[in-house]
Amino acid sequence: MTPKQLREQCDHLFANRSNLLLLWQEMAENFYPERADFTLRRTIGDTFAENLMTSYPLICRRNLGDSISTMLRPTAKQWFHMTVQDDTRIDNEARAWLEWATTLQRRAMYDRVTRFTRAAKEGDHDYATFGQGVLSVRLNKNRDALLFRCWHLRDCAWQEDESGELGIFARKWRAKAIDLERTFGRARLHRHVIERLEQAKPFDEFDVYHAVVPAYLYDEKANGKPFFSVYYDIANDHVIEAVPTWNREYFVPRWQTVSGSQYAYSPATVAALPDGRLLQAMTYTLLEAGEKIVNPPIVATQDVVRSDVGLYAGGITWVDRDYDERLGDALRPLTQDARGMPLSAEMQRDCRAMLVEAFFLNKLTLPQRTPEMTAYEVGQRVQEYIRGALPLFEPMEIEYNGAMCDLTFEVLFRAGAFGSPFNIPKKLQGRDIRFRFESPLHDAIEAQKGAKFLEAKSYIAEAIALDQNAAAIPDAVTALRDVLAGVGVPAKWIRSETTAQQVIDAQEAAKQSATMLAAMQQGSEVAANLGAARKDMAAAEMPA
Repeated sequence: MTPKQLREQCDHLFANRSNLLLLWQEMAENFYPERADFTLRRTIGDTFAENLMTSYPLICRRNLGDSISTMLRPTAKQWFHMTVQDDTRIDNEARAWLEWATTLQRRAMYDRVTRFTRAAKEGDHDYATFGQGVLSVRLNKNRDALLFRCWHLRDCAWQEDESGELGIFARKWRAKAIDLERTFGRARLHRHVIERLEQAKPFDEFDVYHAVVPAYLYDEKANGKPFFSVYYDIANDHVIEAVPTWNREYFVPRWQTVSGSQYAYSPATVAALPDGRLLQAMTYTLLEAGEKIVNPPIVATQDVVRSDVGLYAGGITWVDRDYDERLGDALRPLTQDARGMPLSAEMQRDCRAMLVEAFFLNKLTLPQRTPEMTAYEVGQRVQEYIRGALPLFEPMEIEYNGAMCDLTFEVLFRAGAFGSPFNIPKKLQGRDIRFRFESPLHDAIEAQKGAKFLEAKSYIAEAIALDQNAAAIPDAVTALRDVLAGVGVPAKWIRSETTAQQVIDAQEAAKQSATMLAAMQQGSEVAANLGAARKDMAAAEMPA
């Protein structure tokens, strides 16, 4: 693929996505007005949400977007953990290295200069509103820290390959001349850009494509690297930079996808959009009806009222002095029927309840345990919570947190943040690092291991009462290790299998030594008693 063909493919991707911008614009206007600039350009100072009568749909979207970070990425705890696919075959040394690497990556992500919190927050609200977000992870310009960014969906387009993964990804960048010079150096820029710099016009803007392309599509001479990063000056048909890379830099967490489209949808806003429109219309109708009841329209007799009707406080309306009131009031309020107001308020409450359910806000709270609840009832409520929360948390953990942590680990690993690959424990060398996440859903699932352990204990105790041989069935040590790992006990708190066996062997040896010493002591005491008895018998046999 030549650079010109790549530019044509990027143009094609953006052209095919133009109708989708209309849907995103309407969703943003109803639920995320700060982001409602897909089909128009906002200027500083524009008023948000001028077309809305109530902020309730916005609040529902805001609560869901804020809950993503609160529930899945709480800063007060270690919300991700490195692991491997079959972690039962690794030893304690490998677990300790994984915990150390997890702590290192978390410190690197939450460094102040990385802008991780800002990018993740923007991505959370894009994900909640539009069902996807575009974020990037790379080293900063000085290559001494990570840099996280969240990009506007309006400026991004992509396609899928034959396996459903991202193929060509394109981002449109409205770049200033001074930014292009600071990023790439003046030697790589087109002469028109250099002329603007020389003419002291550093803030003139140029449209630039940043495309990340699989290497087999762009150039097979990539030195084994799987992707090409290409910056293309659109106006000047000029390739600024084309370099092979180890990763695609961008990741696109997608919530709910449908076959035949590379773009996802938010099941929350798709379900809430009709109710959001309806609630705005009902609120407007109720406000208008309430104004008419409080300040009803005035009916005036023609050619009798001689001034404007004063509907303000202390207002005066002048009426012709010769008008005969027996013919009817010169001014009279129009009668209003307010009997439908309670029904309208009930409909409005029902619409708000539907919005809460559409945004999964009724699925975010763990079931509360009361003292009178049995263990079985608690387990059933936890199962109900898992069934309700799974559609919300499962794609977020895999598509969002998983993609973010995988790409971050790869960037740090390539930069040497984890030291030499030869220092990695042998049990981990050649194995893919994966991530396990902590969330209310994960906590509820893992907490069941402890509950199952206690439940099995009660069953075994009942069985032992009938038959003592039942005590030989469970492997208590293996079960305890599984439970401790499930509830998140650090690996350095737990002895390794080898160390634990050595402790057990030492205890057994100590018991055997104590038994032998007790036996020897008992034997010596018996011998002493026999000797004393012989002496007594000999003394008794001697003549007086």
